[in-house]
Amino acid sequence: MSTHTYTHMGSINISLKREAYEFLKALRANDKSFSDVVLEFKNRRATNDVMKLFGALKNVKIDWKTKESRMKAFRESFNKHVAETRRKMEQLRNDRA
Repeated sequence: MSTHTYTHMGSINISLKREAYEFLKALRANDKSFSDVVLEFKNRRATNDVMKLFGALKNVKIDWKTKESRMKAFRESFNKHVAETRRKMEQLRNDRA
């Protein structure tokens, strides 16, 4: 499908595939225009753009060994808790049988 643009009074008309139109239509509330829906995507992308975070920590002193050690201890504690919970649940199931 070819796309054509027509400029008229500060607006631009575009053609969309039916699937794209139905998608935008489903996102559009009664009080919003299709432009509003597209601009919401633009604003959401701007706030979620991970690329703007690259280098954000370059001047921050972080003790990665301590962080890694704490994370390892957390994982071990979590896994122990899951194993204990599993054991207790199996015991309860066996007691009921």
